[in-house]
Amino acid sequence: MTPPDLIMFGGEWAVYEAELYRIFKEEIAGGSLMFCHSPVKCRRLPEAAGRWASFWHLVQEGRVEDDRTPDLRRCERIRWVRWVIENAADHSEIDIWQNTRNGRVSRLLWFREEYLVVLAERTGYWLLLTAYCTDKSGRIKQLRKERDVFLRAHMTGVQND
Repeated sequence: MTPPDLIMFGGEWAVYEAELYRIFKEEIAGGSLMFCHSPVKCRRLPEAAGRWASFWHLVQEGRVEDDRTPDLRRCERIRWVRWVIENAADHSEIDIWQNTRNGRVSRLLWFREEYLVVLAERTGYWLLLTAYCTDKSGRIKQLRKERDVFLRAHMTGVQND
């Protein structure tokens, strides 16, 4: 089982962005996406340039909302978001664990230590927070450590948040 083909940039940003947004709206936001028997929802507000907030977190990088910039690797993999979520439970190359940040529980879905999808647990649904390529060695080490500690703790029955 392999992820969907990449959506490559063809040289005209406005056309590419419109296609990415169409895919986001049809396949992710409006695609009846489910994880662990609960719907996955996307954040609409605050919209920017007429596009949902969740969309920007799937195609841009940066810590400061107003200073985020397009990330072609994220853009190319927009179809991977749905694929990773739908296949997480059954695909041996997708690691699943949870973490708690600021009192909020998130589920992390990590495909081949290459692409990470982050879902926040909410009452009755999952909120898609972000998805991105994990290509920085420091981030990969941090994620490995977090994953391994969580999985070890849960294999021995110890709760570790």
